[in-house]
Amino acid sequence: MSNIQTLRPGLLVSLKTSVRGNVRYAKRDLAKETTVDGMAVAEWETKRTIADPEEFKRAGEARGKARSIISSVCVGSNFGLLCPESDEALLTKAIKDARVVIDAFNATATLTHVSVYAMVGRVASDDVEAVRSINSEVSDLLRQMQDGLKNLDVKSIREAANKAKAVGQMLSPDAAVRVQMAVDAARNAARQMTKAGEQAAQEVDLRAIRLVTDMRTAFLDLDEAKEVAAPMVEGRALDLTPAHEVEAVKVQRPMLEF
Repeated sequence: MSNIQTLRPGLLVSLKTSVRGNVRYAKRDLAKETTVDGMAVAEWETKRTIADPEEFKRAGEARGKARSIISSVCVGSNFGLLCPESDEALLTKAIKDARVVIDAFNATATLTHVSVYAMVGRVASDDVEAVRSINSEVSDLLRQMQDGLKNLDVKSIREAANKAKAVGQMLSPDAAVRVQMAVDAARNAARQMTKAGEQAAQEVDLRAIRLVTDMRTAFLDLDEAKEVAAPMVEGRALDLTPAHEVEAVKVQRPMLEF
């Protein structure tokens, strides 16, 4: 089984939201001392004062809704939010809809201001580093599923399976099928564990463990990868040119630092 995979063309989204105003913090030092071992120990208390609690609560709700709107069209990963290029139009609309929510709150607020910023970079489908990064993510999730199966941890299995299925959207069709096979096997084993109850130790499907293990080998480190096939996909660039919106940033590498 080859461990060289292709990625679907995609976008890496760095999302930042903030709430300013309406709250004040006061810090008071209580004690400072140096221990006999030479360690410095300090103790303090912090007092928070919110001038308008109702408005502050609405600010938090608006901020959460804005984040949710954008996140709902993306896939969460250790590298940030990922979005298939085929969903580019949905991402553009989501960013605009999120700003509508924030603008509506700011228009009525007097003490609190909420902001939302989305910086978008393009992930090259034929970039070996991008392949390594995503494969590492998938490999870690498959390992979590594998460990969950061995430890009869149904919750861990399901959490890793859900994340793996989501990240699989960024993979080429062949790679996505392999992930789906592992996810299906793990989920089926988890259901059997739930039915078996305390007898689960005797009911573990060893075939599921072997399948997940085999699928994971396809996503291990790509040190030997020389070139990666780039699927032909057409997509339009994000239209974020208005002054009040953040422009999409085209990058050469997916490992962005924000």
